[in-house]
Amino acid sequence: MSKNKVAIVTGAGSGIGQAAALALLGDGWQVVLAGRRADALQETIALAGVGAKAMAVPTDVTHPDSVRALFDAAVLTHGRVDLLFNNAGIGAPAIPLEELSIDQWKAVVDTNLNGMFYGIQNAFRVMKDQNPKGGRIINNGSISATTPRPHSIAYTATKHAVSGLTKAASLDGRRYEIAVGQIDVGNAATPLASRMAKGVLQANGETKAEPLMDVAIVGQSVLYMANLPLEANVMFHTVMATKMPFAGRG
Repeated sequence: MSKNKVAIVTGAGSGIGQAAALALLGDGWQVVLAGRRADALQETIALAGVGAKAMAVPTDVTHPDSVRALFDAAVLTHGRVDLLFNNAGIGAPAIPLEELSIDQWKAVVDTNLNGMFYGIQNAFRVMKDQNPKGGRIINNGSISATTPRPHSIAYTATKHAVSGLTKAASLDGRRYEIAVGQIDVGNAATPLASRMAKGVLQANGETKAEPLMDVAIVGQSVLYMANLPLEANVMFHTVMATKMPFAGRG
């Protein structure tokens, strides 16, 4: 069990963020849940049950001031931040790239790349000056950080960029005892991925249903990474449905 360690989880109202928040809370972490919808955050806290050390802070990661306020609230309440699970993300419609609107492109970049950076920057701001110094950041990369699907240029580009954020922040975090890693998830059963079970376009032009895994498995992966001592870091962790098309896609 974690001893009074403090985590911030973005996108904690559903899907992977919710699963990670529940895993951390179940292990005794004090968790600050961030997301755009206060009601969804409260639903996650209710799922955690009585006695969960949880606090909801409605946050829009596309606004730097909102992300800063999230970290300030965590520090005001708990005195420090030991972990950021930098998870909030969105996709764009699965349409040919030439049909993607500029607004659709910018919305994905603003959340998946800019929002991720704001989280990292604020985590550094807090973690480098707290006592004891340091902490851990886990970025949600997705397996799209490695291999794209058809009609996913905005999501794929931003998730490739997350790998760059992870590497650069890992390097810059050394002097502050900040460990930075990335979890790449494939086909977890979440609202975002539910369409996979109904049939999704493959690289060879066919549409096929794909297997999904329980999202709670992802929560356990995040918990494993979170509980490592700061002398160790999982820089890249891939967890996926065993039979999904990824190695040799399409």
